[in-house]
Parts: sequence; structure tokens; C-alpha cells
Amino acid sequence: MAPGWLQVVCLLLLGMRAAHGTIEMQNAAAMAAGLCNTRPTDLVFIVDSSRSVRPSEFEQVKVFLAKVIEGLDVGPDATRVGVVNYASRVKSEISLKAHRAKAGLIKAVGKIEPLSSGTMTGLAIQFALNVAFSEAEGARVKSPGVSKVAIIVTDGRPQDNVREVAVKAREAGIEIFAIGVGRVDMNTLKQMASEPLEEHTDYVESYSLIEKLTLKFQEAFCVSDLCATGDHDCEQVCISAPGSFKCACREGQTLMDDGRSCSACSNAATDVVFLIDGSKSVRPENFELVKKWINQIVDKLDVAETRAHVGLVQYSSTVRQEFPLGRYTNKKDLKEAVRKMAYMERGTMTGQALRFLLDNSFTPTQGARPGVAKVGIVFTDGRSQDYIGDAAKKAKENGFKMYAVGVGNAVEDELREIASEPIADHYFYTADFKAMTQISKKIQINVCQEEDPCECDSIVKFQKKVEDALQALTKKYILSCVTKRISALENKIV
Repeated sequence: MAPGWLQVVCLLLLGMRAAHGTIEMQNAAAMAAGLCNTRPTDLVFIVDSSRSVRPSEFEQVKVFLAKVIEGLDVGPDATRVGVVNYASRVKSEISLKAHRAKAGLIKAVGKIEPLSSGTMTGLAIQFALNVAFSEAEGARVKSPGVSKVAIIVTDGRPQDNVREVAVKAREAGIEIFAIGVGRVDMNTLKQMASEPLEEHTDYVESYSLIEKLTLKFQEAFCVSDLCATGDHDCEQVCISAPGSFKCACREGQTLMDDGRSCSACSNAATDVVFLIDGSKSVRPENFELVKKWINQIVDKLDVAETRAHVGLVQYSSTVRQEFPLGRYTNKKDLKEAVRKMAYMERGTMTGQALRFLLDNSFTPTQGARPGVAKVGIVFTDGRSQDYIGDAAKKAKENGFKMYAVGVGNAVEDELREIASEPIADHYFYTADFKAMTQISKKIQINVCQEEDPCECDSIVKFQKKVEDALQALTKKYILSCVTKRISALENKIV
């Protein structure tokens, strides 16, 4: 039997998806091979070489610089690169006008020696603003077509003020990325970096891990078809622009405030409560990453008085409500409250936290709204020190949609016990805190069923309706014809 029109449509859809996947793989490979161009940029690395940075660690910083440079389109009309070295004093190692070709630039980076004294980060930023980004040193006249970027790498607390000079640099049009290593002061990174902070601050536990950031910065300067390479966060439709993109939604769906996700339920109200593990095993630097992860999910919500409300609970050996549902009705205030959350440390009482969710978080006295969908998002990095079974079961029996997210030493059986059905859609695990961004993209908090008109099961439903209608019409037509024939025969007999 020849395939029907339904099978043909489904095969076409599958073919289109397969072709798109092949294109994505080819473009990703091209980017990895450094085949994309980079937008015209004046880029200055500001590198801490104070005495806390050991010589072997400084060598790892230089390898990182060299690898970022390898992915750039270096040239007088493309990307110009400079390097500022600092400790108690500041030294211009490479000016923006010094090298027109990549090979000589990388060779010069390899010759830089550490200064091995104090940590005057503010002085280094001031030097970059006054000297490194000056026209005399090779910087181009400020224009929309040329980006000004500084990448600061530091491992300590500065001995001078950075806040005011960083503000001046940003006001002058310099985009600042701040990379912290080891025992760096996280508040200092935030004072230096451009907004949004989650995109302009990075932390690694040691210099041996700094190479992991290479791809991020290569992609940050890469001008390519970001939609084709898949290097975007658009949930449904990606529209390319030179070196950029914008997101859109299919017909009948609304683009959310984050500019990336879509919803057919944008007017629906939802109560969302985060249960966040603040035990000592998380560690302060990773706790900062957890807060960024929370705000990435908040970005996908339609936070408003009549729509999504968010509450936040932190737990360790005890449970502490950071803020209840409904206290913040806009994303700006909500995200700021998340950033201010202080780290508790101590133990891991996940069962106690789940009982708090049941007895307090989703009650009217704590801001929960009657008749509104309830979503709980539980994060942990270790085994619970108390029993979770009863509370986890009751939460789901009460109709709460429960997500379970684990990192590091989290016990996957416990995560599955917390997660709602289907478990594969509500339970996530990763060994690395830095991979949590991928999890935030997968969590879809929708309170109504969205139907994709391009899926084959939707076509099946449509075909069934058409076939039923055709059968009804056929029966009606045949009956009409038979009735007329009988009437004609009766007339002849009479």
C-alpha cells in the first residue's frame, strides 16, 4: 500500500530536522576550528601577576590568553589586542598598535614575566582607561562599529578601590569581563564587571582550570550566523543578524521578558518556590553560581502581580525563608533579593526543607494563591541527613509540580524520589556546578499544555477530524441519493 499524505508529511518533517542538525554540527565544527570572523574590537587583557600568583600559575594565564587570541581575527581593521600586567605597579606589556599579525602577538604574550608584588587592581584599570585604550597606544576613535573590551584576571583582594574607576571605564564605553581565581573576593568582581553580571563575571577554583573559559571568549568575539550554529538560547524561532540574533515565537505564542523563551500561557498565574541547599559542602564560590542559576530560571518566568510569584527558601541544618511568595512582583527586585541571599553552611536536612514547603511556603499566610498552580524546585549537592520520603510523596499528592536538581555528591535516588512524573522531565543531575546553566535551559515551568502545530500527532488529530467529517458527508449524500431514487420509482408505479 502506498504511503498516505500523513506519512509523507511526517517524513518531510523528519528530513528537515535531520538536515538542520547536520548544518548545526558543521557550523559548530567551523567555529571550533576558528573559521569564523571576529567583530572589530579593541581588546585589552589586564592580568594580575601579584606575589600570590605562582610562576607556574602565571604560565597558565598566558596559555589562556594565547588560546583566546588564536580564535580572534587579529588585524588593524579587525581585532587589536593589548596586554596590561599589574601587581603593586602597572606595566604595559603589549599595546594595541604593537602587532598586526596573530603569530607575533602570541609570541609576545609568551615572553611576559610576573611582577610578583602587591595587588593594585584599581590602579591597573585606571592605567587601561588613560593609557592602554588611548589613540596614542593604538585604540580606535570611539564608534558603534568598534567594541572596547577589557578582560581582567585576578586571584586576590585589591589593595586599592576598584568601584569608582570601574564605573568610569564602563561609562567610557569599555565592556569589562572579570575573571576570579581561587580565593578572589567575589564582591570585587561584581564591582568591576559590566551588566548583566552573570555574563561578565566568571570564577574558577584554580589557574589550572582557567582554560575552560577559552571557548566562552572566542564565541563572545565571533561574528557568525549564530542561529545556524545553534549558539543561542531561543526556545522556538531564531532570527539572524550580523554577529547577533533575536528570538521570536510561533504563531499563538508570546515572547517572554527574557527575550528568549515562549509561552502559550503568559497570562496564567503560577506560584514557584525554590528550596536551595546551603550546606557547607556547597562552598561559597559555588553558592554564587547557584544564585546565578536561580536568576536564569527567573528570567524565563513572567513575573507580575497577576502572573508568576516566586518564593525562596534556603536550608542546611535548619530552614530559613529568604522571602515568601508575592513579596516581589517584578524581576529586577526579585533577582536583587536572590543575589543578596547569604550562605548558611552547616548540614543537609532536605526532608525538613520539604516539610517546610508543605506546611509554610504554599500556604495562604505565606502568599500562596488559592487555585494557582504550585511548582517546587529543590536543589541539593549531597545526601540528605534526614528522611525525605514522606514529605516528597505528600508534595506530589498535593498536586505540586516538583523539580529535583542535584550537583556533585547529590544522591540520584533521592532526586528521583522528589521529582514529579514523568521523572525524566523533572529530575536533573550534573557533576559540575558550572554546568547548571544547561539545566536552567531545560526546566520549563508552564501551567498549561502547549501543543506544537508542527508535530505529527497534531496532524493525526487533524486528519481524523477531516476523515470523520468526510464520512459523515458521504453517508448523508448516499442516503439522499437513495431516497430520491426510491421516490422516483414510487412515482412510476403510481
